[in-house]
Amino acid sequence: KPSDVKSIEYLGDIASHNKNWKEAVEYYKKLKELKPTEANYFFKYGGALGMRASEVNKFKALGMADEVKESFEKAIKLNPKHIQARWGLVEYYLNLPGIFGGSESKAILYSNELLQLSLVDGYLSRGKIEEYFKRYSAAEKYYIKANEIGKSKTTFQKLYNLYLNKLKDAKKAQELKRKFDS
Repeated sequence: KPSDVKSIEYLGDIASHNKNWKEAVEYYKKLKELKPTEANYFFKYGGALGMRASEVNKFKALGMADEVKESFEKAIKLNPKHIQARWGLVEYYLNLPGIFGGSESKAILYSNELLQLSLVDGYLSRGKIEEYFKRYSAAEKYYIKANEIGKSKTTFQKLYNLYLNKLKDAKKAQELKRKFDS
């Protein structure tokens, strides 16, 4: 069934899982055309397009950047509580060079919006921003807050990886692991 949205979405998800971004982009593009009011299809399209952009040459990638941003923004417009699209914009503004629109302040803006929707996502995104700019002690504070609230494998992993790989503090990493495992 070439117009069955669930089938198309599954095919796009399979392509994404296999990191076949070119194919995933095509499936998600078709979905957003078939269902132009479905926020998640715009999010998935923007995410796959962003991953595709990371595989191609810089000039071609820059040509895709606006469409990535617009897809995430459209997802938020369609669903004002769309957490993943805001995460996409945090990543977008962190990874795009400043001369082409990358911006710490815009990443923080979406991180603050995440904080309003989900404390855990807000703190994790702010920790990610601080880690990206190598402000590891600030990142630690945000990851600790996220872990205290979320107490999940994700929040643990972010803090653990920061201790182990950035702060090079194996003692803190092991202490955190001991607390998480108990």
